[in-house]
Amino acid sequence: MTHKLFTPWTIRSIELRNRIIVAPMCQYSTPDGVASDWHMVHLGSRAVGGAGLVMAEASAVSPEGRISPRDLGIWNDQQAAALMPVVKFIKDHGAVAAIQIAHAGRKASTQPPFIQNGAPIGPAAENGWHPVGPSAIPFSANHTVPHALSEQDLKKVLGDFVTAAQRALHAGFQVLELHMAHGYLLHSFLSPISNQRGDAYGGSLENRMRLPLEITDAVRAVWPDHLPLWVRISATDWVRGGWDLEQSIHLSKALQEKGVDVIDCSSGGMTPDAVIPAGPGFQTPFASTIREKVGIPTVAVGLITQAMQAEHILVTEQADGVALARELLRNPYWPLHAAGELGFDLTWPEQYDRAKPR
Repeated sequence: MTHKLFTPWTIRSIELRNRIIVAPMCQYSTPDGVASDWHMVHLGSRAVGGAGLVMAEASAVSPEGRISPRDLGIWNDQQAAALMPVVKFIKDHGAVAAIQIAHAGRKASTQPPFIQNGAPIGPAAENGWHPVGPSAIPFSANHTVPHALSEQDLKKVLGDFVTAAQRALHAGFQVLELHMAHGYLLHSFLSPISNQRGDAYGGSLENRMRLPLEITDAVRAVWPDHLPLWVRISATDWVRGGWDLEQSIHLSKALQEKGVDVIDCSSGGMTPDAVIPAGPGFQTPFASTIREKVGIPTVAVGLITQAMQAEHILVTEQADGVALARELLRNPYWPLHAAGELGFDLTWPEQYDRAKPR
């Protein structure tokens, strides 16, 4: 029997041992952006658990690009050095090490979600700062009105992404993902809800795509040709008049032309009141449509919890990989158990082999 979930996946020079991806999941577990023992255990256990690719959480390209004061960062050399042993452990246990680099934009300067429900922190408060965005439009009535970035400011943002990519490479990561989803800075430039600029970076679809594509170009120029570059998008804002699937197809074509290898298809995050029909695999049709219309490999993500569900997505060619988030928080060893459910003889770590069902 063919088991597509456990078929290797080669992207440029990198081969994943299977199609199971640990989605980037913010841990809010550092006061200074430096990876800690928590990150070693969190990410390392998923590599031991059998995933093909383990992606570190959204890592801020600058201090003002953090969501919260406790975000992981990659804007200085100390942060990159702290990730090196984590990357080595992931690789030593058979997984590919990836990182998502990000800027929170107008959604920055908030508490972690488990502190005061992620309430915004004002610029004058301890640990707070002034968020930035394409326009002076706050994410919600409770959020600080962001500073609208000037064209000179945008040059700094681009430079921050480039140096973050260089640090990720120095740390040993094999796959880099640009975060263009969930209402954060690059997504906020794409969506007409948050981008109401009158210059070359606002208005038409081509103008709204300009900054994300410029950053992609600049990052691809420093990220080696033999290593994959991924982009996570929000395929729709789930709001009338906002970013949608048709625009996502256009963006995905442009990203492919810039040397992007995989589109990681999520959705939402642009407004706090969007009505999202969440359910098992609810975002998979986005991955399927972009894969078909653009001809680029895609990753499906969103309430994928069952082995047969993941296998079905791949066998029916709706996506090339599946990313799990909450399910892998509940069970770091989900790939080992999924193999058992599908009747695939997956090799267990030798330290745990005595527990393998036979």
